[in-house]
Amino acid sequence: ACENCYAEQWAKRVGQQLWGKAAPRRLFGEAHWKEPLAWNESARVARQRQRVFCASMADVFEERAELDEPRLRLWKLIGATPHLDWLLLTKRPENVGRMAPWGETPWPRNVWLGTTVETQQHAEKRLPHLLKHTAAVRFLSCEPLLGSIDLSKWFQRDGLNPIDWVIAGGESGPGARPMHPDWAKNLLKQCRDAKVAFHFKQWGHWVPAEIAEQTAKVTVINLPKEKPVEMVRLPKKEAGRILDGRTWDGFPAIRVPAHA
Repeated sequence: ACENCYAEQWAKRVGQQLWGKAAPRRLFGEAHWKEPLAWNESARVARQRQRVFCASMADVFEERAELDEPRLRLWKLIGATPHLDWLLLTKRPENVGRMAPWGETPWPRNVWLGTTVETQQHAEKRLPHLLKHTAAVRFLSCEPLLGSIDLSKWFQRDGLNPIDWVIAGGESGPGARPMHPDWAKNLLKQCRDAKVAFHFKQWGHWVPAEIAEQTAKVTVINLPKEKPVEMVRLPKKEAGRILDGRTWDGFPAIRVPAHA
């Protein structure tokens, strides 16, 4: 889990122990399992696909015995909702091959697979596992971005981009760590050079002073091999999502055709 896990913080606020290695995993009720079927029908009628960010407060590929049955149920639900694009984001891509029913064969058109990459170390560890799988879209969530990341060796292999989409953002919540603007700008440049879709989600709670509208609290980040930069702590919404003078809402193309 993240060091400053928003899901864990939410659970503490409502007085429930839902996160941590020893905590039991709780599942949504039947009403939630039925909702995607209704979304799928609406998407079919409208002829407009909808996206589902699956298990935003969990990891579908967590290795726990009590999750085996719900995982099987999820695969069936995904198969029954071909008009929905399911985004599966994991910090455990090494588990995908033995938990997902599609293995290393071409995945269904409506399944996107992503992994969280906060630092270069996480990129080196997780990307080789992610790239084993031919999901319709393979994406990275570089959020919270905690260091400079070089993705160049995973871009443009044999004229193709193994990575379709990069999402980047800073950390929010209590104890949020500032994101150096150069880390985000560097990712943006890499994606533009490689023609990879880039989405800048948020600054989080820390924004460069040069684009902040107020300076409630200022700190100077002194990082090895990084230039110092003034950062202002603001509420997340006020910090916004402007990078290099504009917003970035890149969106990926589907990699594989539909198949049965």
